[in-house]
Amino acid sequence: MSLPPLVPPIKCQGIKTKLVVDIRQLIDGREFDRWVEPFCGSCVVPLNLQPPKALLCDSNLHIIRLYRDIQQHKFGAGDVRDFLRDEGAALSAKGEDHFYQVRERFNSTPNSLDFLFLNRSCFNGVMRFNKRGRFNVPFCRKPDRFAPAYITKIANQVSAISSVISQLDWEFRVSGFRETLSEAKAGDFVYADPPYAGRHVDYFNSWSEEDEETLGDRLSSLPCGFVLSTWHSNEFRTNQAIEKKWRGAPFRVFTKAHFYHVGSSEDLRHPMLEALITNFPAKHVAASQKPVQESFLMGDSLFDGLQPMVATS
Repeated sequence: MSLPPLVPPIKCQGIKTKLVVDIRQLIDGREFDRWVEPFCGSCVVPLNLQPPKALLCDSNLHIIRLYRDIQQHKFGAGDVRDFLRDEGAALSAKGEDHFYQVRERFNSTPNSLDFLFLNRSCFNGVMRFNKRGRFNVPFCRKPDRFAPAYITKIANQVSAISSVISQLDWEFRVSGFRETLSEAKAGDFVYADPPYAGRHVDYFNSWSEEDEETLGDRLSSLPCGFVLSTWHSNEFRTNQAIEKKWRGAPFRVFTKAHFYHVGSSEDLRHPMLEALITNFPAKHVAASQKPVQESFLMGDSLFDGLQPMVATS
């Protein structure tokens, strides 16, 4: 039986925790020197695959600061526990007034511990910023949010990922996807999890049709392998970009039913058919199962077994 996935201490829209096993199996047996992510977000995929060397980029400077601070041991699980205990007590005593005091403090002088507090006490775990880069999500209206068990859970998550990061050669960098992908070279492997057009968009990760088109062009011309996460369809519509950009060799499209629990409103929390797109064949897809171009597949998973990741570094 496989171990449960490592869960990051921050919540991000569209987090891929439930797709980690599928991504691992898609890349089983592929050798590469460096893992590259232009949209690292919560970092749930590299935290679980644990490539020895990685370039992890995002346009959200607060996410990158958090992981750099953990990597550089600027705070640890004990600091997180003490901070959330004290701030949680103030939240319980003063209610939403304290939340907005912390939010204003963070927007004036950003720091990772305030960021973590806001991320875990804001409405529906949404990470959203306005055009001035200010965090603007309202309070979740749960003044007793930081119960001892909840604080321990978050502190343990920080401890677990700190242990992983400290053993690996990972660079965290604030960077746009164009700059990140321009550095990709033969011997790298790229995992791209961009914002989904019309869904999960904030100031740092605003996303347009031009961005979608540019990303597709950059990925299709990479000198290395890639996996792209995107949405295939839901009960309302279908992603036309898949048919337009990714149909035919050398690309392969695989799907999995997925439900997003994080979103600003109910219409963003419907079941969705997720797509994983590669520029290489997958070794561990069951023989009776075919890429989505030939047969639309829904269910728990397309893949059998859990295989170790191979890296050449």
